Amino acid sequence: MIRRALVAISIVALSAALTSPLFAFQPPPAQSEFVPAKDLPPTESIPAAPLLVTAYAFIWVAMIFYLWTIWRRLNKVETEMRALAQKTSRR
Repeated sequence: MIRRALVAISIVALSAALTSPLFAFQPPPAQSEFVPAKDLPPTESIPAAPLLVTAYAFIWVAMIFYLWTIWRRLNKVETEMRALAQKTSRR
């Protein structure tokens, strides 16, 4: 009973908090007519090249690391197979 009351109170409090004006969606003011892109004020932007180079570098490093771990695991399995072959050939 108390648990249900606490759940109900928390749901009401959460819904009241999310419907407050702070979280309300406010669309941008409407324009009265068409404005060409060249007449718009400049916006903040960053060049794409550094992001692209960083993304490719990250992918290459991740791929090389993955291949290196596969190579190490394969060497470990080969070592264990050689040891097992030596143990079975002695019998």
